[in-house]
Amino acid sequence: MESKSAYMVSMETKSQKAAGARSGVSALESHLGYWLRFVSNQVSQLFSDRLRGQDVSVAEWVLMRELYDGECTPSTLAQQIGLTRGAITKIADRLIAKSFVTRTASETDARSQMLALTRQGRALVPKLAAIADRNDADFFGHLSPRERAAIEDAMKGIVRRLGMKSKPVD
Repeated sequence: MESKSAYMVSMETKSQKAAGARSGVSALESHLGYWLRFVSNQVSQLFSDRLRGQDVSVAEWVLMRELYDGECTPSTLAQQIGLTRGAITKIADRLIAKSFVTRTASETDARSQMLALTRQGRALVPKLAAIADRNDADFFGHLSPRERAAIEDAMKGIVRRLGMKSKPVD
C-alpha cells in the first residue's frame, strides 16, 4: 500500500508534469539525460565513498588503473585519460605522497619523467578493482546479460558518435 507521503509526491509530480505540458516546457523526467545523470550520480557517489575508505579518489583510481598496465609518462597518461598534463601532475603528486606512485627520470630522455606504481600501489589496484566490480554489481547486477549489453552498446555508440575521449574521473 502506498504511503500518504509517497502518494503526495506522486500527485505533485503528476501535477508538475501536467503544468509543464500546459506551459509547453518539457518536464525534467521526459529527458533521457535526466535519467542517465540520476543513475550516474548515485553510482559515482557510492563508488567515491567506497574508494575514500581506501584513501583514494576516483581520479586517483583511474590513474592507478592506467599505471597497472605499465609505467607511463604524464603526457601519455594525459592523452589516455583525457586530462591536462597539469591535472595528471596534481593527481600523481597526491599518489606519490601516499607512496602509491613513483616519479623517475626516463632512461631514454632525461627531460622526460616516468610514473609507475610502487609495490604498495600495485597491491592496492586489485582491491580497488574489486570495489569497482562490487559497485557495478550493486547497481547493475539485476540486469539480464541482454539488458546490460543493450545499455552498454548504446552508451558506447554515443561515445563513438560524439568522439568522446575523456575518461570519467569525478
